[in-house]
Amino acid sequence: MFYYEVFILGLNLRPLTYHSKTKLEIYSLVLAPLSKNTKQAIILKEVKKPKFQTLEILSICDEKFSNIQKTLAKFISYYYACNLGMVFKIFTPFKSSNFINHNFDKTPTLSPLQNKALNFVTEHKTSLVFGDTGSGKSEIYISLIVKELNLGKQVLFLMPEISLTPQMEKRLKEYFGDFVGVWHSKITPKKKQNLLKDFEDGKIKLIAGARSALFLPFTNLSLIVVDEEHDDSYKSATKPRYNARDLAIFLASKFDIKVVLGSATPSLTTYKKQPYFRLKGTFFKSSKEVIYDENETQISSKILKEIKACLENKNQAIVFLPTRANFKYKQCKKCGEIIKCPFCSVGMSVHKDKNALICHYCGYTTYQNASCDKCGGDTFEAKRMGTSEVLNALQKAFKEANIAKFDKDEITTQRKLTNLLKDFNDRKIDILVGTQMLSKGHDYHNVKLAVIMGIDTGLAYADFRAREKTLALCMQIAGRAGRVGNAKVLIQTKQADFFKSYLDKYDEFLEDETEFREDLYPPFTKILRVLISHKDEKIANEITQKCLEIIPKFKDIEVIGHGKAVIEYIASKFRYEILLRSHTYKNLVMLSHVLEKIPNVEVDMDAIFFS
Repeated sequence: MFYYEVFILGLNLRPLTYHSKTKLEIYSLVLAPLSKNTKQAIILKEVKKPKFQTLEILSICDEKFSNIQKTLAKFISYYYACNLGMVFKIFTPFKSSNFINHNFDKTPTLSPLQNKALNFVTEHKTSLVFGDTGSGKSEIYISLIVKELNLGKQVLFLMPEISLTPQMEKRLKEYFGDFVGVWHSKITPKKKQNLLKDFEDGKIKLIAGARSALFLPFTNLSLIVVDEEHDDSYKSATKPRYNARDLAIFLASKFDIKVVLGSATPSLTTYKKQPYFRLKGTFFKSSKEVIYDENETQISSKILKEIKACLENKNQAIVFLPTRANFKYKQCKKCGEIIKCPFCSVGMSVHKDKNALICHYCGYTTYQNASCDKCGGDTFEAKRMGTSEVLNALQKAFKEANIAKFDKDEITTQRKLTNLLKDFNDRKIDILVGTQMLSKGHDYHNVKLAVIMGIDTGLAYADFRAREKTLALCMQIAGRAGRVGNAKVLIQTKQADFFKSYLDKYDEFLEDETEFREDLYPPFTKILRVLISHKDEKIANEITQKCLEIIPKFKDIEVIGHGKAVIEYIASKFRYEILLRSHTYKNLVMLSHVLEKIPNVEVDMDAIFFS
């Protein structure tokens, strides 16, 4: 009889001990009884016969994990302090793998500068293509992919999920035909099943996918391209809290895999840590006129004037603002109190189409005209205009124009995304009003005006990356206009000096930001966020104090700050946080494994979300 510790997949449990009549391989996938259910489990290690009675492993699964998957899972479990059962749950196992050789003849025509960039990334194991909008990064990626596929290898092309459009898929298929598979959260289980079969059979060699595509069963992977590497969507906000970009770089250090990162607005971390090729273009400077509007966030006369001129010239416009719904919150006119969600310490967003106030954190909805909890007043003022309100205002101002909304409330399926982008590029829509989704690398052919509203809110966040994120977002939205010919960008801001200094000088911004962060923040230090949450505020505070007592036992770790989280209360739980800093990751990792075992404590290595 053989005895094994196993982790149950998807459950945050300690290892459990089972027995088997046959010897099993470590990291084998098995079926094991748990309570009255049968669960998939992963074999952790063989152990001696325990003193207690054990249950028998029911069967060995046909599927298995590749060497790449096993190595990556172990690293995620270690670095992000998450048990292997939770980690292996996000991986897709495989039954077999085959390879079909095929020669790809079609390649893009590259300029001399693009050829230099191609040679640069070919010579480096990991590298960054720091390329302006419209400078031709995609052609470099495709040239690299052709080379690897012709060697019989597999390639992974990572991008933010919202960028995985049929438009992008069509472009890849022009070069790689049916050897391309697209993987993201919105494809149906049946499509995923068919794609996996074709992938295992060798019929698919190139996977274009969101961050979860990194966990597919690659057995012959030689190239990972991470487009828009600065994008926060590569970081998981739930357990395990990995960053797919960083995991790609880790794989390059362990296997014969090349990693190419790309962005027009790279993160400071990547800029400082990776060798880069600067692919400059005259696209931004030569084709854009930037207009500044110092009004408060509103549909100003300046905005209306520019949109009117744009429409009269038979052109299209995009309008960005960071808030969806009609307004961010309602405020009592009598005492200034904000109507908050009873389960979260956040203002409730105004949705006029539903005649409702909705919490965007827990989903709580109220349809009643609420009175002020503080003073009983019944007159309110709506604040922080959102996409729905701007849409309504523009529809009244431009009755003949076709105006559409592009945010999470509107785009709920992949089909809706596909149809909206197609209609916009077919010029059936004149103005697109949206949130950050507007910035995600979509190729708008006829946009001659980009209006950016509410951008100052990003600069006010309590986040060491606030300037970087806000400037990058502004540049990404501006980059959607004037893909062909001239265009205008109108930025509504009280911080015009900041944007004037850096809008077309991102290199200069990165150097100035380096001075600001040196010795204090990433990439010069490592950050660990510890989040404590509990329904009883007293207990949440006690757990926080317990964590603070443990921290000094670990060397070279500085407490940056601790106390109530920015959002103090979500889904009826009180939230406290501790922010830690160190110049090396090892002590933080050791500490995170200790703290993670405390109930109601979550740890986040290399945190980028601080709400």
